[in-house]
Amino acid sequence: MSIAQNLEQIRKQLNENVTLVAVSKTKPVTDLQEAYNAGQRVFGENKAIEMRDKHEALPNDIQWHFIGHLQTNKIKYIVPFVSLIHSVDSLNLLKEIDKEAAKKGRTVNCLLQFHIASEETKFGLDFAEACALLDSDDYKAMSNINLVGVMGMATNTDKQQLVRTEFRNLKNIFNRLKDRYFSDKNDFCEISTGMSGDYPIAVEEGSTIVRVGSAIFGARNYN
Repeated sequence: MSIAQNLEQIRKQLNENVTLVAVSKTKPVTDLQEAYNAGQRVFGENKAIEMRDKHEALPNDIQWHFIGHLQTNKIKYIVPFVSLIHSVDSLNLLKEIDKEAAKKGRTVNCLLQFHIASEETKFGLDFAEACALLDSDDYKAMSNINLVGVMGMATNTDKQQLVRTEFRNLKNIFNRLKDRYFSDKNDFCEISTGMSGDYPIAVEEGSTIVRVGSAIFGARNYN
């Protein structure tokens, strides 16, 4: 099927409250343009330079989501235009985003990334680390970032019950943070989880943002 047909199929499975991020990492600009022509406006990249270059080459009404592990020395390349950074996994990273955003006179929306998978290779905070971050004077002094929710990556496995449990855990973390820190903040409302192989389960378990790549664009070419 074409990219447009793939998008249509996926959209039929999502309700209007779920944002579909087309994960376009490693894909050529022509593929992104094809998705754009089919009505897609939210794209996700995991490398800052690649995202900057694609941003410059494509229409300016695209919302760019950064979904990969972000190095502090690369923040400056995406801060001028990024719509949402999904992968904040440390206070230091958040401080650097705040600093770069201040230089550009912007407030950047961010998600806190949590380690919910059984795999040790995944990045992310645990609940205690997130609380320490949110209780810190450094965080309270920031004025150019806006935390709007949480992100997590499930274990790469065929065991659907394990994946469902991990998504449920992230929803529980979101609820606890909402109650403790963001009860009066309406825009703390996003749960970003679910990818090509498991997004229907993620939506069932409360995800508001799904990150879908290969189911839209086909297998990735890492050569």
